[in-house]
Amino acid sequence: MELIIRAYDLKLKHTFTISRESFDIQPSMIVELKADGFSGFGEATSNPYYNITIPKMTADLETIRPQIESITNDTPGEFWSKMHVFLKDDLFALCALDMAYNDLYARKKGKKLYDLWNYTTENNPITNYTIGIDSIEKMITKMEELPWPIYKIKLGTKEDLAIVKELRKRSNAIFRIDANCGWGVNETIKNAIELKKLGVEFLEQPLKADNWEGHTKVYKESVLPIIADESCIIETDVAKCYQHFHGVNIKLVKCGGLTPARRMIQEAKTFGLKTMVGCMTESSVGISAIAHLLPQLDYVDMDGPLLLAEDIANGVQITQGKITYATGHGTGVVLK
Repeated sequence: MELIIRAYDLKLKHTFTISRESFDIQPSMIVELKADGFSGFGEATSNPYYNITIPKMTADLETIRPQIESITNDTPGEFWSKMHVFLKDDLFALCALDMAYNDLYARKKGKKLYDLWNYTTENNPITNYTIGIDSIEKMITKMEELPWPIYKIKLGTKEDLAIVKELRKRSNAIFRIDANCGWGVNETIKNAIELKKLGVEFLEQPLKADNWEGHTKVYKESVLPIIADESCIIETDVAKCYQHFHGVNIKLVKCGGLTPARRMIQEAKTFGLKTMVGCMTESSVGISAIAHLLPQLDYVDMDGPLLLAEDIANGVQITQGKITYATGHGTGVVLK
C-alpha cells in the first residue's frame, strides 16, 4: 500500500466567523492510499482550537509511513486499532487515514461504503447551510444568496436575539443555533424561550465544553433541545453527555475517523441521544465520507463544499439540503 499526502488551502466564499475565531482560508490535508490499482481518499482540516496544523499532521503520518504501507488485507476496524496506537495524540491525522482506508477497502470490495455497512438510504436527513457571524445585513445577504430549507446560525454576540428576529423575517426555514461555547447558563435558558418562538429547532453547545454543572441545569430547564459539540469529542464522551445533553454532534476529525464515529453513533442511540454528524469546512472528500453515515443520523451538518469558493474534488452533490451520492464505489470521491 502506498501513502500519498497532499496539502490544500481551501478558499472560502465569505469570511467565516464563529464566537471564537474568524478565517478566509481553511488549510486541509488529503490522504490517498493506493493498493491493487485502487485509491481511497481521506481528509482532515487544520484547527487552532485543537492545536492542529497541516505540518503536524503530515509529520505524524510520515513518522509511521512504514507501518501504514505494510498493511495488506486488514479490515477497517483492525487498521484503525493498529494506527490508533501511533496516532492517539493526533486524531485529526488518524481521521484522514481511517477515512482513506475505509474508502479504499470498499472500492476493493466493489461496494459503496453504505452498502458495505448494510445501511439503507431511503430516509436520509438533509443538511443545514451555515450562516457565520457577521453584521445583520451581511447575514441576511448570505441567507438570501442561497435559499435553503434549514439554516445553522452561528451566534455568540451581544445582538443574538436581534439577529435571529431579523433573519426570521426573511425566511420560513428551520433554524438551528450554534453558540460555540459563547453563552452562560441563565443566558441560554432565557434565550431558548425566545428562540423557540422564532422557530428554532435546537441549540448546539451554548456553554463552555467543561461546564458540566451548567450543562445539567440547561438540560433540565431549556425549552429547546441541547446538542453537544465541543463537549463530545471522543468515544468516552458519549456516556458523559447522557442527561447533560439531548443529543451529540460527532465530528470525524475530532474522534479519529469513520470507524470510531460509527461506534459513537450506536452508543448514543443506546442512551436515547439524538445523533448528528458535523463538518469542519472540509472539501467534498470529507463530506462524501460523512454522507455514508446519513442513514444512522437524526441531523447532519455537511455543508462544507457549499462554503468554498472552489472545491478540490468531485463527490456527493447537495441540492436544497438533499444528498445525491457519487456513482463510484467507496465514497465515490475523485480529486480534480
